[in-house]
Amino acid sequence: MRFPFSLSWRLGWYLLRKRFSGQKRFALVLMLEPLHTCNLHCEGCGRIREYGGRLEDRLSVAECVAAADECAAPIVSLCGGEPLLYPELSELLKRLIAMGKHIYLCTNGTLLADRLSQLPRNRRIMLNIHLDGMEATHDALVGRSGAFGLALEGIRQAKHAGWFVYTNTTVYRHTDMSEIIVLFTFLTQLGVDGMMLSPAYGYEAVQTSAPERASAIFLTRQEIQQKFRTAWPMLRRFRVVASPIYLEFLCGRRQLGCAAWANPTFNRAGWRSPCYLRADRHYPTYQQLLEQTDWDSVGPGRDPRCQHCMVHCGFEPAAVLGRKGVRDWLRMAWWQLG
Repeated sequence: MRFPFSLSWRLGWYLLRKRFSGQKRFALVLMLEPLHTCNLHCEGCGRIREYGGRLEDRLSVAECVAAADECAAPIVSLCGGEPLLYPELSELLKRLIAMGKHIYLCTNGTLLADRLSQLPRNRRIMLNIHLDGMEATHDALVGRSGAFGLALEGIRQAKHAGWFVYTNTTVYRHTDMSEIIVLFTFLTQLGVDGMMLSPAYGYEAVQTSAPERASAIFLTRQEIQQKFRTAWPMLRRFRVVASPIYLEFLCGRRQLGCAAWANPTFNRAGWRSPCYLRADRHYPTYQQLLEQTDWDSVGPGRDPRCQHCMVHCGFEPAAVLGRKGVRDWLRMAWWQLG
């Protein structure tokens, strides 16, 4: 199973309703950032660099719920920052569950074992733990010795307690794809429900603060395609939580436009435009984000800042929404139903 069965069906009906309504742009996943406080300082992350990390700058539960209601996405990805540091997390999860949302709780996992018992149990909550390699690699990338071991203990306890558990892995220029195969083999043995995978993208917040390091870790489009083409025969053995169309895109076998509007980001500054990784400005309302962002100028071939971006938050929704022909529809339906 790649997703809870209820999520696959709800997402399918949601897409059908939007198709029949004729609405051109709509949200699939709300990237909700209640705070930007974190207990790690990962090399590829720009959030603390952009917004600072003060706990008092967090969103209220009411503001989070209002954003989820405003954009009406069936899925909410709780990110940041480290959501397990959000003091009102339990209340927020209960409110989102009451709204019928499916929730990805994105965490670095270091606090998971300690905080797991405080989280409300519901099959619509999916834990998503970030792991960028085996122990030495992961600990180096997140800047903390022992982070890998803490995350693994959180995974073990969560699976023992019956949670849906996924992982998210970023592929950097120096990533050894053979090590990713070892990691995925290990995670499969632990009973992880699926593994997400996305290439690192050198967005401005990181490049500006550390340009030399950024050029050393981020990939060009050609390098991304080469890595994924080489690794795909091995990766396909695992429960990779990526659509077959998006994986073809990563391997350079298919072209996709960017659909960043389908995964809008909301945080203390407002609705981030145009995407999760770039912030040209923030809008006070979701409708203004949709109407005032020049979406036709966003993406590779349209903006030089997007030249090497192949990140899932922009292109996975394009894969889901832009399927062509009966073969694509059947493949996507088979993938969504697992």
